[in-house]
Amino acid sequence: MSALSPLQPTSTAAAFGLAGNVNEYVWAWAGQQLPVIYETLGQGPPVLLLPAFSTVSTRAEMRGLAERLASQFQVTALDWPGFGQSPRPPLDYRPALYHQFLKQFVKAVFDIPIGVVAAGHAAGYVMHLAQQAPQALSRIVLVAPTWRGPLTTMGEHRQLYKILRNLVRTPLVGQALYKLNTTPSFLSLMYRRHVYADAAKVTPGFIQPKYHTTQQPGARFAPAAFVTGALDPVRDRSELLSWFQSVSMPLMVVVGEQSPAKSKAEMEALAELPGVEFRRLPGSLGLHEEYAAEVAEGNSTFFKT
Repeated sequence: MSALSPLQPTSTAAAFGLAGNVNEYVWAWAGQQLPVIYETLGQGPPVLLLPAFSTVSTRAEMRGLAERLASQFQVTALDWPGFGQSPRPPLDYRPALYHQFLKQFVKAVFDIPIGVVAAGHAAGYVMHLAQQAPQALSRIVLVAPTWRGPLTTMGEHRQLYKILRNLVRTPLVGQALYKLNTTPSFLSLMYRRHVYADAAKVTPGFIQPKYHTTQQPGARFAPAAFVTGALDPVRDRSELLSWFQSVSMPLMVVVGEQSPAKSKAEMEALAELPGVEFRRLPGSLGLHEEYAAEVAEGNSTFFKT
């Protein structure tokens, strides 16, 4: 059985959350109770903000967007199971877990149809929810939507990636490999190459809280699944496009003009679909955080239409 409970504010929540009301949703999966942290602020029609999957994924990346929308909407942002402040047990993280979690979380927390803003890989999970429970959603905004993890974007060598994923899960070698890929210098490099369009914004002060979240107990398990493609919601573009074609609710896709070429090509393919409102903004894969004001401006108008 799932349950909801309030949490007392902590210094970590203040530093990495939204300065809103922090709560815990206790969700059951594979015989375990999994507490999931979410946060709410503002008043008005409900809007759910879903951060992108990544090694540094937290609800804090939605802070700028949440603060701008909270004057007109009741905004809720969460830390996905295995990411952020949510506990990170050594589970077999896979799409079925996140599909089921999102469906049950929305049902438990909201009693009317909601607007959703989903970044990165969260897009595929929202589109699947729109197939399974269309009555739960009113409008969808996908920001820099992706469906392939970093390694599967480079090439379809999934058996090799599975070996690597299992290696990262091991106690000693896995911890060492994970540490090499989460140093502040490496995180900074990745942000400058793929996530932020303006490299000058990627300062040591910006990277420090990102690094902090990578050092939490069990932090390597879910990110390893994402990086190696185990959390890819679909296996090919045609499957993803079929989800879009059968959704009747208002849908907007926002793409960063400086996105990596392969990812941008996949996002641009969505512009050709009927019924999709398409926007291009400055930014890359992290434009929901880097250009929160521009994203929020379009979202506010879209959700009020």
